[in-house]
Amino acid sequence: MTGDLYDFVARIRSAIPKRWFGDQAPNLTAIITCIATPWTWLYGLLTYVISQTRIGSASDNWLDLIALDFFGSDLARDSGENDTSYRSRIQRNLLRTAASRSAVSSCMEQLTGAEPRIFEPAKCSDTGSYATVADGPVPPGCGLAYGAAGGWGNLNLPFQFFITITRPPTPGVGLLAGYGTNAAGYDAGSIAYFDLSMLPGQVTDEDIQNTLSSLLPINTVAWLQIV
Repeated sequence: MTGDLYDFVARIRSAIPKRWFGDQAPNLTAIITCIATPWTWLYGLLTYVISQTRIGSASDNWLDLIALDFFGSDLARDSGENDTSYRSRIQRNLLRTAASRSAVSSCMEQLTGAEPRIFEPAKCSDTGSYATVADGPVPPGCGLAYGAAGGWGNLNLPFQFFITITRPPTPGVGLLAGYGTNAAGYDAGSIAYFDLSMLPGQVTDEDIQNTLSSLLPINTVAWLQIV
């Protein structure tokens, strides 16, 4: 394999005239191995450093530094989040669309896994309306939304909307007994107090609020409900 110890030993040995030593030269091999060892370490270090210069290949704490450089403290790694998941979040946020209804909907769906319900009280397609603006006779019930969809509209609430976001499903905790079971008890079985914030990759209410706030224009008000 390129860059490993055997590769460097073979490269150095190939640069020495073959007539100087026989095919079997253990003392020479030992000396060459000593020379090749630091070069192997240096090659591995250079390969690692090069990979950290691109988001697509960066890993470990370098991903955290990349996120800190671009987003400050607004996009920290979640507890237990692996490099692949964190890298995907960084890349999504670099060129993320914002300041539109579709952007809010798609970004919140990416975060929680469920499409949010958005209601704009000043938008007729959300509220329904009386009658119609079409010419000619109005068909019975045209434009009405009672009992069908929408809600009460209000033109006194411009640049405001109501959004209902569903929390992502919470995974269980393996190998721990739950309440109401006879699998464990005090001083018996596998039992422990556990907080949801300890789950790796768990989306918190604060994550939802911060993400939503980052998507809004400065003059827009969002009324948030998390269920």
